Amino acid sequence: MAGKNNALQKPVTLSGDLENVIGKGPMTRAQVTSKIWEYIKAHDLQDSKDKRQINPDAKLAPVIGKDQISMFKMTAAVSKHLT
Repeated sequence: MAGKNNALQKPVTLSGDLENVIGKGPMTRAQVTSKIWEYIKAHDLQDSKDKRQINPDAKLAPVIGKDQISMFKMTAAVSKHLT
């Protein structure tokens, strides 16, 4: 499998909204996911009763929407900000 381009390893361009949250791209999808989680944890955005739910703040809302979102749907929402 050497030389096969892994989608997670390929640098992607970030939208302005996403860059506001995690910094300037390009970065790999793996880095994006990691940085989003760093942001969520640093700002205590996981629901206290159900850690699988994310409560977006004003900075994250333009990326994943303003309503509470499950961590599983969040990845798809973030993907819309990658090119």
